[in-house]
Amino acid sequence: MNPRRLWPALLAVVLAVAGLATSPLSPANAAATLTQVGSFGSNPGALRMYSYVPAGMPTGRPLIVALHGCTQSATDYYSHSGWPKYADLYQAAVVFPEQTPANNALSCFNWFTAGDIGRGQGEALSIKQMVDHAIRAYGSNPQRVYVTGLSAGGAMTAVMLAAYPDVFAAGAVIAGLPYNCGTICQYQAQSKTPKQWGDLVRAANPGYTGPWPRVSIWHGTADSTVVPANATELRDQWTNVWGVPQTPSSTATLPGSTTVAYYSGAVELYQVSGMGHGTPVAPGSAENQCGTTGAYYLNTICSSYHIARSWGLAGGTTTPPPSPSPSPSPTSTAQPCFTASNYAHTTAGRATRSGGYTYANGSGQAMGLWNTFTVHTLRQTGPNHYVLADGQC
Repeated sequence: MNPRRLWPALLAVVLAVAGLATSPLSPANAAATLTQVGSFGSNPGALRMYSYVPAGMPTGRPLIVALHGCTQSATDYYSHSGWPKYADLYQAAVVFPEQTPANNALSCFNWFTAGDIGRGQGEALSIKQMVDHAIRAYGSNPQRVYVTGLSAGGAMTAVMLAAYPDVFAAGAVIAGLPYNCGTICQYQAQSKTPKQWGDLVRAANPGYTGPWPRVSIWHGTADSTVVPANATELRDQWTNVWGVPQTPSSTATLPGSTTVAYYSGAVELYQVSGMGHGTPVAPGSAENQCGTTGAYYLNTICSSYHIARSWGLAGGTTTPPPSPSPSPSPTSTAQPCFTASNYAHTTAGRATRSGGYTYANGSGQAMGLWNTFTVHTLRQTGPNHYVLADGQC
């Protein structure tokens, strides 16, 4: 055969092979999967790092750290918690740290070991190094880093918020424990004052004055593994750190027999009535449904959805606000006052979001940007009518 006649066929083969690099099936365009990261730092805590990065995610997006509970793994939390759904939907990377049996026979993060809960050492430093690696590798926004976890992972969430308050904008502790309480908190309530709880956090970074991360607390009222008293003790710890009252500025009712109390835009306490020990999930395809049920994944409410929204990850998405149940100011029963973030005011039904800004219901007074950092006091002067009352209540 004339060799010249082979060139067109050979060229076609070469072009076809080259085309694989840009085909929809190539790794660059394939659907995202959970991937282990082999090297991310000195890793003094000897943890494993897994990550989930949505395909085509732009730089500057948020980063979430999701910590599994005892007897679980990164794959387990990835598969059940619902976080991959919201990573795709809201374009955020998720890091799933994993404990090893060599560190803890039950694969619990060591929230109770002094060498693992301090800044710059042990497992806490390993997780911080994962954050640093993710910011470099995925182009994540260092100002929008968040952490959450279940049980031992919830306790480790509190560790990360206390040890690295300059790293995390917010965190969500699910069925977890206050920072630096050891294992005793797991089984029985402790008689500490809010200041004593707060001092444990302040001792993690002497001299640090903020800004502090916002904290969400989730707990089932029927939890027999980690006693529900930990929820209010966490509330006392972080409201004291923030310097806000332990009395809620407002409350609301959510699906799944869940109530939430807001504390001046700094702390949120979610209590799921009748739920045992686990991460609340709500399987389904709606935006506010997520996860799959299993051991320690309980069908009640999609906690990951509400956590993502409390962190502002949802962007322009809208959902009906929860039914408000405001807590009036003790200084005025006729015209109650509410101090909260602009985000909390809108979710409680006292204000409206429009074009990224917040306006008081009824009066229409401008309250500034719609976020969790801008805090105002509103006075209710009539049915669904509120006026700005900063410094007046």
